[in-house]
Amino acid sequence: MEATLKNLSSTIELLAVAARSGDVRLWDRQSLSRAFHWACYCEHLFSKYHQNPQIRGIMEIQLQHTNSRLRAVFADYADLSFLDLSHCQHLLLTGLLNNPNLPLSIMKILFDTTKPAHVKPGEYQDSTGLCSRIIQCKSAHKILSPLTCHSGVSAEVQGTFLNKSLHTLLSQGGEPCRAQCFLDTVLQGCKGAEHFYLVLAAALLTGENAHAQTASVDFLQDWLQQNHSLLQHMCFTLPTSILKNLAREHIKFRDMYCAVLKKWAADMEYCVDDGEWTQSATSTTVSFQEVTERFVVLFEACPTLRTTVEKELNDLRISDGDFDVRGLSVWGDLLTEIPYACGSR
Repeated sequence: MEATLKNLSSTIELLAVAARSGDVRLWDRQSLSRAFHWACYCEHLFSKYHQNPQIRGIMEIQLQHTNSRLRAVFADYADLSFLDLSHCQHLLLTGLLNNPNLPLSIMKILFDTTKPAHVKPGEYQDSTGLCSRIIQCKSAHKILSPLTCHSGVSAEVQGTFLNKSLHTLLSQGGEPCRAQCFLDTVLQGCKGAEHFYLVLAAALLTGENAHAQTASVDFLQDWLQQNHSLLQHMCFTLPTSILKNLAREHIKFRDMYCAVLKKWAADMEYCVDDGEWTQSATSTTVSFQEVTERFVVLFEACPTLRTTVEKELNDLRISDGDFDVRGLSVWGDLLTEIPYACGSR
């Protein structure tokens, strides 16, 4: 861990030098490649430890010490947080481009779209390709970030672009954390916006070049599964017609949506005075009737799912005491209402 913390501090110092120091006048292609190598190393640290509170806390303390030292050296220095580690390559690129001491030779490398003719074994990965990906990702952010506004771009267009951007990031051999950070960054400025959920749905339902984009669709579903509160809000916000299409198109989303419905039901308590099941332990206000109707719509989209789910609900009803009296088990009442609701449609 000591070596990791030392490397972390050294890389943060490198970012500060790249953005503010005249030492970049001496950089060559290898220096540039090494810099991006260490920036990528920090992104890897973020991916590995961002869900480990103990190690993350240690690294945050190290960042505080490094930031303090750099503030004493550079008057305009802005502290870097642990979250900033997720996009160190972008920070390095923007720092270099804003440094007036950056030599023309390095500038040409950054904007050159060609690859070196000969790369010897053991050499650092070519920085040209890395910069191109960062620039492309930044362009994607500009298009996708104003999702809380009426930008005039339809959800279908933005969803297709989101899908293609993820496909590009995932197909270039980089670590999945880059695609995750890309999604997290897009989410930061638009969490809670209904339009954002429409974009996500459009990205999952895009039919263009579907075979090539399977990896991006799978990754997006995994990301939603990891962000459970976001998934619940998405299921609550989107029209049932779109959720029906998503469930029909993707087995994994179908199972996630079904799990959300069961959680909503599990969070209900029976109010004797009103004779109704009501939400008790969730911020999402869904009525018992709505949960029932959503199950029915889900079964319409995936008829083969009904038998499996009804068996699961019956097992849950039995675990509640195997009573048939209304109000004693939400699962038993769902099993009673679902056939009635199916027959009335």
